[in-house]
Amino acid sequence: MSSPADVCIYGGAAGGGKTYGMLLDALHYVNVQGFGAVFFRKNHNQILSEGGLWDNSLDLYTELPNAVPVLGLYQWKFTNPKGRIVSKVSFKHIERDLDLGKWQGSQICGLYFDELTHFSEKTFFYMFSRNRSLCGVRPYTRASCNPDADSWVAKFIEWWIDPETGYPIPERSGKIRWFIRIEEVIHWADTREELWERFNLVSKRDRRKPKSATFIAASVFDNQALMEKDPGYLANLEAMPLVERERLLHGNWKIKAAAGLFFKRTQLGNRLDAVPTDVVRWVRCWDLAASEKTQKGDPAYTAGVLMGKRSNGRYIIADVVNRQMAAAEVRKTILMTAQMDRDKYGSVRIRLPQDPGQAGKEQAQSYIRFLSGFNVTTELESGSKASRAEPMAAQWQAGNFDILAGDWNEPYLLQLENFPDGKFKDMVDASANAFLEIETGKQPFAYSFAY
Repeated sequence: MSSPADVCIYGGAAGGGKTYGMLLDALHYVNVQGFGAVFFRKNHNQILSEGGLWDNSLDLYTELPNAVPVLGLYQWKFTNPKGRIVSKVSFKHIERDLDLGKWQGSQICGLYFDELTHFSEKTFFYMFSRNRSLCGVRPYTRASCNPDADSWVAKFIEWWIDPETGYPIPERSGKIRWFIRIEEVIHWADTREELWERFNLVSKRDRRKPKSATFIAASVFDNQALMEKDPGYLANLEAMPLVERERLLHGNWKIKAAAGLFFKRTQLGNRLDAVPTDVVRWVRCWDLAASEKTQKGDPAYTAGVLMGKRSNGRYIIADVVNRQMAAAEVRKTILMTAQMDRDKYGSVRIRLPQDPGQAGKEQAQSYIRFLSGFNVTTELESGSKASRAEPMAAQWQAGNFDILAGDWNEPYLLQLENFPDGKFKDMVDASANAFLEIETGKQPFAYSFAY
């Protein structure tokens, strides 16, 4: 909040108070006539999610006597004693680079990006060109982020990161450097004078081109308020899979998801010869592919994973279907499997993926009608395959998964061990979504139709 840098990026791990800090930062100039700040998230849901930007702003800004929320616009207006508007703080989203044209001509004095790694480099620098103002406050940009080794942000802040360990260099945290972007290439220097000389910036206008930037590392250990109010949060971070634990707990910018970092067969609990009698919930989740194998290539498989949760808290993989099939055969296989699951295990919830758009919605409804009488749900998938696999991987790495002996065991375990580098990920996707359904899905049914 006290950094003089044009661009200040804060975070690099979870729990450091990034969002709260930026909301406080925006209050610096709310009493300046004409000041405006905009907070950006990747999509609208992230603004309104429980405990997200808007909820935090309600907790914080409601205490201010001159703050007026405009709920329909997700905006705060700050007024003078006569009730006239002085400044605004807004919450918006930019989902695609194609949406940038909506901001042409904008003047945003306080530019905020919550989770900068979710935005493309093009989006950031286009909106950076909108970072201007006539209110008398020098325009500035603030951003929060969690580590992502593959993002453009990792390259942008690499000077502040140890190239060997991937961890922030403590003595460089908060240090200011200068950059200039020419033909989409960023050039760095320790001082702006160095950039003036290197690029022959002589005129007063040209000498304004270099911008200052800094990265301030933070982690949950810097947020004593959170540690006191929610002492279990640290344990939650420590229980995450290796890759996410390194990123979100330790702020590692170099670690990447690689084969063996998610699932290892040595972490499997037991290989059982019979289904345990204490399973309290069954889910069969499908990952669909609608093309059969041809001589021209290897299309994706259709995979169906049957997962159960036991009364002792352990999980069991009891059956896996994994075949390359045509669309008509896929439907027949799902129906026959549902019938066999019901005969053998009783109540089994079926989860199917739903593609985005109207076509995906219609396909989902078609499947629900086709499986009339069964306990069926369809879900839109969000996030990367790796991020969806992380909750299951945490339990797998803790040894909380057992597997029923079967001829499908070896190809299943091999695909899990090769994830996410392996060519096929169908069984992993189905497993990860089955786990999410067992843990978060509505029970005992969501869509259940009997005609």
